[in-house]
Amino acid sequence: MKVKHLNRAEQTQTPWIQFPKPNPSARLRLFCFPYAGGAANVYRTWPGSLPASIEICAVQPPGRERRLHEEPFTSLLALVQAAAPALLPYMDRPFAFFGHSMGAWIGFELACYLRRENLQQPLHLFASGSPAPQIPSRTSDTYNLPEQEFLNELRRLNGTPREVLEHPELMELMLPLLRADFSVTGTYAFSDDDPLDMPITVFGGLQDEDISQSSLEAWRQQTNRAFALQMFPGDHFFLHTAQPQLLNVLCRELEQFTGKER
Repeated sequence: MKVKHLNRAEQTQTPWIQFPKPNPSARLRLFCFPYAGGAANVYRTWPGSLPASIEICAVQPPGRERRLHEEPFTSLLALVQAAAPALLPYMDRPFAFFGHSMGAWIGFELACYLRRENLQQPLHLFASGSPAPQIPSRTSDTYNLPEQEFLNELRRLNGTPREVLEHPELMELMLPLLRADFSVTGTYAFSDDDPLDMPITVFGGLQDEDISQSSLEAWRQQTNRAFALQMFPGDHFFLHTAQPQLLNVLCRELEQFTGKER
């Protein structure tokens, strides 16, 4: 596949990526993929805690924020196949992937896609709050639950703000996206292949009742390079509550590619 590299003016026009703090001189781009129901703005504050050598590229799939009017994807592989051509022009310098929950599987499958196409691959894959892709989903039918049961599951997971859950008009807007995103993970069928040729670092929440440490440890099978598992205090959304600790680990892992500038 031939990749067209865009100039900076062209690059900032894609709907697939938001740049919370555009950084043309960055030595590395960190592509960040959202969790189910999440959006690019999850990563809006990250540049303030990362070195100037790293540029955050927050990936924005259809169906959220400024893309609210677009139909969200219900299939992980279809999402990756649509995202890849849009993201490739931004891979014109060293890059890494970070994804939380659903986003971890998006990052993994996109890395697999790049390998199949013989394209440049990420220097590092960070998989956060997600079991290894070869482990069958425990919530495969969540997206199909009756509305009240679906809402109860959202409350249990603690990822949707209470003010949204209790606002009927907002939930009417959000439910199609949430069901679509749960379908993305619930219908995902892992295709066994050789391990990736990049280090994988996995993050988990010590109080996450749905994702066991053994299911996080199973990511080790997906790389033939270095593997690390780091647990943080918090439930499934430790991404927010333990953000400073998580970003410190990210900085430390990426220093080998960017130097120690902070």
